[in-house]
Amino acid sequence: MENTAIERQPKKTDNNANQTGYYVSLTIAIIIGLFGVFVRFVPDVIPSLGQSTFIFSLIANLAVLLASFLAFKVVFAILGFGSKKE
Repeated sequence: MENTAIERQPKKTDNNANQTGYYVSLTIAIIIGLFGVFVRFVPDVIPSLGQSTFIFSLIANLAVLLASFLAFKVVFAILGFGSKKE
């Protein structure tokens, strides 16, 4: 029986996900998010800051929102959404 399979050239890909910049950006986003989580509970640990609960919650919520935005932006860049390829 003769082999009729056609030899194909390997696909060329960008291998976009292996760029170091993505890993650095995700690490920064994770650090910002963890900062927001820890700041949220500072008034619970230090009772003298109990009157500033609103400020700490506001800072924490903004940090978590910023971290989420950065993380989604990096993930979508890795997946190729939003990039203008021609």
